[in-house]
Amino acid sequence: MASARSQSRQRLEQMFERERHRMAEAHASGGDRPLYSNGYKATVLGLLLATYTFNFIDRTIISTIGQAIKVDLKLTDTQLGLLGGLYFALLYTILGIPIARLAERFNRVTIISVSLVIWSGFTALCGAAANFAQLALFRFGVGVGEAGCSPPSHSLISDYYEPKKRATALSIYSFGIPLGTMFGAVAGGWLAQEFSWRVAFVIVGLPGILLAVIVKLVVKEPPRGHSEIVERPLEAEDVVVEPAKPAFSMANEFKELWAVTKILFGKWPVLHMVLGVTIASFGAYGSGAFVPSYFVRAFDLGLAQVGLITGLIGGFSAGVGTLVGGFLSDWAGKRSAKWYALTPAIGLILCTPIYILAYLQTDWQTTALILLVPGIFHYVYLAPTFGVVQNSVEPRRRATATALLFFFLNIIALGVGPVFTGWLIDHLAQFHFNNPGGGVIASVLGSFGGEAGQSFASACPGGIAPKGASAELVAQCKTTLSVASQQGIIVSLCFYAWAGLHYALAAIGMVKHFEARKA
Repeated sequence: MASARSQSRQRLEQMFERERHRMAEAHASGGDRPLYSNGYKATVLGLLLATYTFNFIDRTIISTIGQAIKVDLKLTDTQLGLLGGLYFALLYTILGIPIARLAERFNRVTIISVSLVIWSGFTALCGAAANFAQLALFRFGVGVGEAGCSPPSHSLISDYYEPKKRATALSIYSFGIPLGTMFGAVAGGWLAQEFSWRVAFVIVGLPGILLAVIVKLVVKEPPRGHSEIVERPLEAEDVVVEPAKPAFSMANEFKELWAVTKILFGKWPVLHMVLGVTIASFGAYGSGAFVPSYFVRAFDLGLAQVGLITGLIGGFSAGVGTLVGGFLSDWAGKRSAKWYALTPAIGLILCTPIYILAYLQTDWQTTALILLVPGIFHYVYLAPTFGVVQNSVEPRRRATATALLFFFLNIIALGVGPVFTGWLIDHLAQFHFNNPGGGVIASVLGSFGGEAGQSFASACPGGIAPKGASAELVAQCKTTLSVASQQGIIVSLCFYAWAGLHYALAAIGMVKHFEARKA
């Protein structure tokens, strides 16, 4: 018996020795473990990018066609903010964590595909809404589906790409944000103007169902931890195999959640990265929800023209910024990990005054031209943030880490950001309707002073004067809403500078954080 055990132990040690030698050669050559070719990995990343693009088309189209919905259903800007923000974000954020826990245990590709079918179907149903309540219900459904997109996608990408390439891969995936925003704006604006806002929802929603089938058929589920590289002398436990699923129990689930929570909120660099992305997204979702409406209100442009302008500008600047953020942070991060935080810090602080300058212009051409610049600086924050979060947790906790990050980020940024800006615009409109003129600071302070006077909402239902109103009232409604929208957007943009300060704080201790992870 002892001899048999000795022989088994010897064979096991020989197997580990061969595996250590093979892994050392692979790591020395910089190669990944050779289960998947680079071409196949690029195909997977491309399909996940397409999925995330549809995610943002269906999520953000409401901001492009919001003015048409506002006029048709006689909504306030606060209600528009709820449709684009809280009513979408509530179930999106709440369900993100349990879906992520499922993704840690079950097939992530299936979860992504089913989720894509759900949110695409509910997007199409939005076109059938006859009132605010029905539209709100369908937006809840879109949020339910989209909750199953990013957590398993981030986890898949992290298993396909090694740590030093992960921020770059995640930046390509995050390119779906500007792509989706651009396509949603251009297509949504044109469809709403040529047909109706209802047709726009149906046309952009249905193709996602076909994409879901393609994703399920093409994308393979990789082993957990497949692309991890051990940066120390290899031991037997470093032989990479698919980890066994932990036994399910509520106690274990809460233990896992708490372990990831401690990393996100208990480690100084990661905490400030999370705070930075949350505050920056608060400003982005808040201002972005009303930028297309502002171009309509301030410059008398049609929805198709506004969609083309905002879509192309946003797609170009945000797309360049997202990709640059990933490549630049990975390149600079090889020299010092602190650049994963300093890159977004510099970008967010620089973009703030340029954005404000753009919205102070009096013609749309100058505004649009200036807006090409700040988005490049602004969007460098996404990929480094996701890269730091993914590299800070173990392979079977990555979907959970993304879900927890998105829970905190979206319940505040996506849930409250558009509502805050819409509510602020409503307050500013009420103030300016009875007190024409005034700069941003004076108007914001004055709007909370309990000013008496005629109600803007009743005098200008849906933001426009009723039929048969005097020319004076028509002009007053238009000017009031235009100025209020401009000032509300400018206030929201100031959150970028605040976010930049948190990224600067995250740089403190970033090097030690990753050194501790390697130990």
